[in-house]
Amino acid sequence: MSKILYFLVLVTLVASCKDAVSDTAIVHESRWEDVTDSLPGKIRVDAKAQTILNDWLEYNALEKSFDKIYTSEYIEDFELVMDELVENQKKMEMGEYPKKFDIQQIKGRQKVFKTYILKTKGDLEYRQNPKESMLQMITAFNDLRNQFNVVINNTLPDELLANEEN
Repeated sequence: MSKILYFLVLVTLVASCKDAVSDTAIVHESRWEDVTDSLPGKIRVDAKAQTILNDWLEYNALEKSFDKIYTSEYIEDFELVMDELVENQKKMEMGEYPKKFDIQQIKGRQKVFKTYILKTKGDLEYRQNPKESMLQMITAFNDLRNQFNVVINNTLPDELLANEEN
């Protein structure tokens, strides 16, 4: 009798553990899909700015890495994308800027973008919800792209901008 009771307890224990693990995995995956589906898109860059950006290899690598955010299916994929973004951002920061974009306004926007990349990476490392920092990072990237448009469409003479103290 005690052998039958022991066997039933063992079977119940194994069956209950197996179901709980699969439920957790499904919830984790569905939550990540909800996060990536609700992300805002990239803003469009002006055609004049795009012609300059097409020749900037470091920026193109960064943009390709950034586009992978929207296609990452699992949080582990997103962690790899974040590592790639950090590396490509460092290369862009250390690389040579196109003459038209070698100004403090662009470099300042890039530093803000770097800050939010590192904040998102930190949220992932400490197993916190990265949604808010992802939204901030995407906003910072869109601000960088918008700054390219502002620089290209600027109608002020260069002498006025060169004398600016900021």
